Amino acid sequence: MTEGAGGDAAPEAARTWGRWFGRPGKSLTRRLIWLASAWIVLALLLTGWALTTQYKESALRRLGNMLADTIDEVVVATNVTPDGVVVGEIRDAKSNRALSGEYWAVAELDGDNGLRFIAGSPSLAGEQLAVPHDLPDRLRASTGAIISYPDPGFLHPPLRQPLRVAASLKSLPGRSEPLVFMAAVDQTNIEDDTRQFATVTWSALLILGAGLVIAVFLQVQIGLRPLFALRNEIADVRKGRIARVARNYPLEIQPLAEQVNRLLDHNQETVERQRTHVGNLAHALKTPLSVMLAEAGTQTGPLPDLVRKQTEVMKAQVDHHLRRARAAARAQLLGERTPIAEVLDEMAVMLERVFEEKGVEIDWRAPDELGFRGERQDLQEILGNLIENACKWSKRRVRISAGPTGLGQMVVVVEDDGPGLPAEQREAALERGARMDESTPGSGLGLSIVVELTRAYGGRITLADSDMGGLKVLLELPAAEA
Repeated sequence: MTEGAGGDAAPEAARTWGRWFGRPGKSLTRRLIWLASAWIVLALLLTGWALTTQYKESALRRLGNMLADTIDEVVVATNVTPDGVVVGEIRDAKSNRALSGEYWAVAELDGDNGLRFIAGSPSLAGEQLAVPHDLPDRLRASTGAIISYPDPGFLHPPLRQPLRVAASLKSLPGRSEPLVFMAAVDQTNIEDDTRQFATVTWSALLILGAGLVIAVFLQVQIGLRPLFALRNEIADVRKGRIARVARNYPLEIQPLAEQVNRLLDHNQETVERQRTHVGNLAHALKTPLSVMLAEAGTQTGPLPDLVRKQTEVMKAQVDHHLRRARAAARAQLLGERTPIAEVLDEMAVMLERVFEEKGVEIDWRAPDELGFRGERQDLQEILGNLIENACKWSKRRVRISAGPTGLGQMVVVVEDDGPGLPAEQREAALERGARMDESTPGSGLGLSIVVELTRAYGGRITLADSDMGGLKVLLELPAAEA
């Protein structure tokens, strides 16, 4: 013998919430974390975009105010000579240095809907400020207003100056036609400051976002930890490790744990009442049947024989249905777990002694962690009948193996080296009271009892040929989780 191991909006919102948070097979924790993280990322993206945009617009406004001040200075410094010549000069060191980044110019409107420059700062170094094609029309439509626009600027390698240009149409004393006064400044520093501000802002928001996501993850994990603990305790109850939920939980979870315990108590009480009723019924029926048998046994004749025969049938029927009812009630219990290896070892030792004169050897193998999800006495009755039947028909050897199927079930295989059973007789062998050989002792109820108990637990039994030469019985039963 060996051993092995409001309107339609509210209902639609509710349906959307239910589809997202009530979808089977999905983790609520993961969905909460992903949803919160998505909202955090979206909020930070919008915040970063708003901050950088506002900073850039604020910088451009400051630049526009500076250009407006420069235009005012140019207007003040520009004079018209008696012969109509426009003379303008600003004594500013930066605007007098070539390509310094600060520029001004004075132009007049020509008849071709363009501008003709008549004066400019020395810093222009012979260059002209860019003039959009619609600028003259815009200046005529808003005399005195400041119109600003970007200019790609001067492209003198290695110098590149993106400019911000402002223009305004103003009148001067001594001149009938208004003049266009323009000012420009290199906005490279503004762009650099904007990029630096954006870099700092996005870096800070990235760190903040990562911290918020981590905080959400920790909050969800810590907040749901009592639910995980309750889930594990309920699993231990179902596996038979504990009988009740015993831990203390937060106020929000404790009522759920108490309701689970009440459900377990109610289930246990229901099963106990069924057992009591079954036992009472057994005593109520067996006593009259025993009296009838005793009375019929003292008399001879066709009628007493008929009474005895039918009474025996009635007793067999009562035993059969009471056993089935008890097994069905026990199968509904949670927390029942019976180790397979212990029961097989017990059955093998007992039956080897029973069939000692025949010299039967029982070789069994089953993992230590494998368990039957049901009561021990039911498993003993199932395996006892199968192994006893194999020993009875075997020549000398009986082989038993058990293992999990991975689907919450386990399979037990019982084989012998006897004569076997023809395929056409196997279905009949599983019927109640059927006997294939009247020369062997027994009532023929063994296999039918196994079938009834197996079906009560939602299992299945199948007969096949064994490679040992005899019969192979494959028994599928619910397995308890390790």
